Amino acid sequence: MVGDREGSARPGPVRAAAYAACGAVLLAGCASMPDSGDLRDVESTPRQDTQVRVFAMPPQQDASSTEIVQGFLEALTSDDPRYDTARKYLSPAAAKIWRPDSQATVLANGPSIQTDPRPAGRDGTDSITYTLQGSRVATVDAQQAYTPAAGTYQRTVHLTKDAKSGQWRIDALPQGVVMGKSDFQRNYTSVNKYYFASGTSAGETGQPVAVADPVFVRSRVDPTTQLVRSLINGPTTWLGPVVRSSFPTGTALKKGVSGLTPDDQNRVTVPLNVKASRIGSVKCTEMATELLFTLRNLTPTVESVALQSVGGGRMCDVTEEEAEATAWRPSAKRPDYLYFLDGKHRLVRMTAGGTGTGAVAVPGPFGAGTKLLQSVAVARDERTAAGVSSDGRSLYVTSLASDGSLGDAVLTSHGATEDDRLTAPSWDARGDLWVADRNAADPQLYMLAQGVGQPMAVQIPELNGRIEDVRVAADGVRIALVVEKDGKQSLLVGRIERSRSDDQQEVSVLELRSATPGSEEVTAMSWAGDSRLVVVGREQGGVQQTRYVQVDGSTPDGPAPAALTGVLAIAASEDDRVPLVARSKDDGIVRLPSGAQWQKVVKDGSAPIYPG
Repeated sequence: MVGDREGSARPGPVRAAAYAACGAVLLAGCASMPDSGDLRDVESTPRQDTQVRVFAMPPQQDASSTEIVQGFLEALTSDDPRYDTARKYLSPAAAKIWRPDSQATVLANGPSIQTDPRPAGRDGTDSITYTLQGSRVATVDAQQAYTPAAGTYQRTVHLTKDAKSGQWRIDALPQGVVMGKSDFQRNYTSVNKYYFASGTSAGETGQPVAVADPVFVRSRVDPTTQLVRSLINGPTTWLGPVVRSSFPTGTALKKGVSGLTPDDQNRVTVPLNVKASRIGSVKCTEMATELLFTLRNLTPTVESVALQSVGGGRMCDVTEEEAEATAWRPSAKRPDYLYFLDGKHRLVRMTAGGTGTGAVAVPGPFGAGTKLLQSVAVARDERTAAGVSSDGRSLYVTSLASDGSLGDAVLTSHGATEDDRLTAPSWDARGDLWVADRNAADPQLYMLAQGVGQPMAVQIPELNGRIEDVRVAADGVRIALVVEKDGKQSLLVGRIERSRSDDQQEVSVLELRSATPGSEEVTAMSWAGDSRLVVVGREQGGVQQTRYVQVDGSTPDGPAPAALTGVLAIAASEDDRVPLVARSKDDGIVRLPSGAQWQKVVKDGSAPIYPG
């Protein structure tokens, strides 16, 4: 537990920090405990260089109750793997039952420490209670899943002076830890672990689809081993109903295993317990594939994963190429083209990631201008496209081939105006097409199986508002929705569940959660990674900004896209090797190559998209 307090008149408690690379020792905070008993908020630690490790200091002899509380809170921000030093501030009984990994609470500015006016002891001399307060930002649960939070945090910490030793110790405290936002960012990192979508394959390949499940691990406390344990333990509760783990129930790392790191061949060997000893080669390959996708997200240099039996024998060994052949991962599929509508409302395309500015009409009716279009979506295989007519009323699906025909509309809206009709459509990797009808009299989200089936009404029991934009994830089990309610447009992410009843498929979107807490107006968004979206919007009283967000509502590490004014639409690919593309009110279609500034592509264009 620690707070974020910058600019305090008093320096923070002493800490020891060591450079992992050179073994040098330094002090972070460079001050001693206060020698008086007055209270102060616990300061946050400045953001450290990635090579710096921070170690806690144990309690000093005859430390005051105030120093014990502050020292304990400070100790929780260190890189102590098991919080052994923090436990030294606790009574033996409290240390035995305290579970720091059960939950982490993140506060905006760290906890304010107040003395309870009612001493717990009869005379008030041998016991005291402190109250920790602050504004909540998020929680990380025992599964390491991040959830945005709001409201006031208020918990008590009780201390007693030992009658024999005369030392103050904490004997009652909340489970888990609490820290300020800057300390959380220093101590934790977000990493994707991967599972396979239940009953979902990627188009014609028939491969299982890998789904990212973001979690937060302590970044300087053997993160590789933490992440492997988290993967083996199974998916987070939110994602669990729509994915499957390849690891048999009861599988765990071999007892005593830690420090999992790549060897000189960039291979990570993962020793497992006896529960995994009887798996077949197919199951072993799937397990190693999930591990490789997960470990490469943390350490991109990993080239292969080997599973080792409890007796030390090698069970299987999977390389990156073999993993990609086993399962389909959205971020590994680079699109061939960038698409947009030209000044004549025809669908045109240009090479994705290219440097040219020339675009050519796509083959088929959409490129020929047979039907003027308002918005489009191109299937993941880039063979089929869906388009909404320029009046927003009708949805058409056609082949991107020279001999393709337009046919009749597959869905028609009866909304009174363009703003009350169809949103832009979106495809998932299994070939299903999604679109929302904004008709005020009958708003509805629809799915068309393989883009040609009868439009199926999707149930969203928790929806409160009208859908203004739809982007389904490539994996087909998550969907991002811009929802308008009382003049506020929010970005929500839901879980797609499919079931069958009386031989008919039923589709629902469940457990909607905000991906942009605090935003007042989200105007455009696109998937920009396996668990990341790029969002255009503004906070209350703020200006329009373009930024990245995680599906769990956290903010990913790294810089935001370069500033661009008047953004009307945004397009990204799950593969971050291709540029971000936008439609600007002033400059038309523009793109943002890696390491560069926004570049003009064409002045007269709209609705930029990548496949999906």
